[in-house]
Amino acid sequence: MVGADLTRLACDDVVVPTDRSLRLSPGWCPLLPGDVDVERTADGIRVGLAWSGDERVLEVPGEDPRHVWLVDTVDDGGRGLPWLLDGAREALATVARRPVSEPAHGRARRLVGLPALGTGWGAAAGERGALLQQLLPVLREAADDHGFDIALVLRGPSDLAAAQRVRRGEDGGWDLPEHLRALAQRLGEQARRGQLAVFFGAGVSAAAGLPTWEQLVGELAERSGLADELRAGLSRLPPQDSAALLARELGRDHLEAYVKERFGPGSYALAHALVADLPVQEFVTTNYDPLVELAAADVGRRVRVLPFEDAEPGSPWLLKLHGDAAHPESIVLTRDEYLEFGDSRAALAGVLHSLLLTRHVLFVGTSMLDDDLIRIAHQVRGALRLQGQPSGRRNGTVLALREDAARARLWEQDVETVAMGDRDTPAAEAARRLEVLLDLIGCLSTPPTGYLLDAAYRGLLNEEERELAAALRSTAAVLRTDSPSTAAQEVAALLRRLGHGDSTAPADGATTGRDDRVQEQRPG
Repeated sequence: MVGADLTRLACDDVVVPTDRSLRLSPGWCPLLPGDVDVERTADGIRVGLAWSGDERVLEVPGEDPRHVWLVDTVDDGGRGLPWLLDGAREALATVARRPVSEPAHGRARRLVGLPALGTGWGAAAGERGALLQQLLPVLREAADDHGFDIALVLRGPSDLAAAQRVRRGEDGGWDLPEHLRALAQRLGEQARRGQLAVFFGAGVSAAAGLPTWEQLVGELAERSGLADELRAGLSRLPPQDSAALLARELGRDHLEAYVKERFGPGSYALAHALVADLPVQEFVTTNYDPLVELAAADVGRRVRVLPFEDAEPGSPWLLKLHGDAAHPESIVLTRDEYLEFGDSRAALAGVLHSLLLTRHVLFVGTSMLDDDLIRIAHQVRGALRLQGQPSGRRNGTVLALREDAARARLWEQDVETVAMGDRDTPAAEAARRLEVLLDLIGCLSTPPTGYLLDAAYRGLLNEEERELAAALRSTAAVLRTDSPSTAAQEVAALLRRLGHGDSTAPADGATTGRDDRVQEQRPG
């Protein structure tokens, strides 16, 4: 379960709600192939296809690797939620009949994405809470029966908060060993308390089809025109030196233009959305791409990118240690640029120093072999030794794909290394387990009150919560939306965090709202 924009999430298949007239919310347009006729109407769009009979599922033709399926969710006969759930089962069974030899971007299993079906014009309008309680078991059963992964994609903070509450109240289907469940519990608690920061590396973006550092050097080599002997010799050089030679051959302008194009905006992976959904304020990366910040923006979180934007009190930020593709002149790639990092970018390193001293840093998708990261960890270790004796405190947790006893021992004074599998576990399966772990951390760290004032989820509240919600709505009724009062603005922000106003946004449409999750600075 993830907060994201389904039109930008990298999936093998996407299930989109419609009706017998093949009407869609306009937000689904980016999913439709360009050669599919679309008619714009006053209440949305209509797709130029046709049902062949009484079936409820229709495949949208196209050559795009991501297949789109339409499912009829609008109940004109008063059949209610059971009819809608039957449609979800039929849609997923139909999707399963399309053969997929290789899931996108090397995933271990095919990924099918769908929204909370029927909550816009459909049969679950006004019954979102009941839908979630009944839909989640249907999705888990379908995933088990058909052998693929299903992402339930939600846009509104109150929708995600309500869905996570439903999951916490039952077995959420996380296929994880006990030690990883315990780790998720601990990290989720740290995230809720404002004690967690996240460092993510190239492994996260590889799931969206972007190259790792070594693969980027290989791509640049293909464009360089170097003789075969020289190109073969590049693999024997450290990547920073290979990049330096290629920068000389291609020219810095050509290299920067390629990085800007290759790492520009695009579809993001499930891992990007899971990281962006965490209630964390401080993020750090060595990646060039904008995919985590795009995923955050799609659920209403405006993430400031440092050092290119000013940080704002109460707003989350992302520090890009090695530059940003949108600012290609900032890219750190060659040996010289790495050597200059300690001088010209010392202030950036200082931010990570601070996080390692005051937060618990969760490392995701990184091999922990980056020279700058090693230097920063060494400097933090030296600062802690000033106490006169080792503190015994570990500054973070590394989520590694596979066991590597030597690397874990190397870093054991600084961080705890937790592997998703043993040395023989296939990399794709280990990466999938990492997604499941991030999903559980997200569930356990999601504030449990984000839907309290959303009328669509009144059915999930107990009697005490209903009374509290009624009192808070009385407060909301006397607040002026344009009030200049600081106190009024703070109360309004609190009410938004509790779901006030969220039920006006149709869940089937690709709409977004402001996210006022608590993001103020807190002591570690």
